[in-house]
Amino acid sequence: MGTLIKTIGRTCCIFFFLLVTLATAATQGEFAQQVLAETNLARTAPQRYAGYLRELRRQYRGKSYPMPGTDSLVMTSEGVTALDEAVRYLQKQAPLPPLAWSPGLAESAADLVSDQGQNGEVGHTGSRSGDTRERIERYGTWLSRIAENIGYGPSTPRLMVMQLIIDDGVPGRGHRKNIFTRSFKVAGATCGPHPQFRNMCAMEFAVGFRSGGGR
Repeated sequence: MGTLIKTIGRTCCIFFFLLVTLATAATQGEFAQQVLAETNLARTAPQRYAGYLRELRRQYRGKSYPMPGTDSLVMTSEGVTALDEAVRYLQKQAPLPPLAWSPGLAESAADLVSDQGQNGEVGHTGSRSGDTRERIERYGTWLSRIAENIGYGPSTPRLMVMQLIIDDGVPGRGHRKNIFTRSFKVAGATCGPHPQFRNMCAMEFAVGFRSGGGR
């Protein structure tokens, strides 16, 4: 081959809550789709993406840079060393075909985001959702090879993907390698809130995936 004060007041409150909930879900869904779009831009135009990393480099102050739209600083382990390495990697990288969206893989990613969004954990094994393979096989059958990327913190899709490509502090740059693995053809992502890092995204990759029935 992973509730009554007055009826009218209560109805309005419930309606408002539903609107907020639906809007939040839509926003998170759009964010995940944009993360895939950014991933595909990096795959299909790596030299162009190297330019985005060079722009980010100008914002570094020592080993930190500001998170756009917030007063927070992103603290890195390696500073510009990892970023410069990523730029060199992208400059040499041949363009790859884009990944197709897989709803089943997105559902698998959603299990981990829901899990860690409640308990604040990190890593590829959820305390309730299981490991990567368990989650993916919950939603269908995969072909040949699978992998998972998880990013924590960035508030925009581009920063999320750049973080994974830079792969600061990650031995072997496994997230970067997953993005640029030629054999991967499909992917699915889910993004959501995280108690410690504010935002998180999980993305599942596969050579092929058929939804439904499990393996």
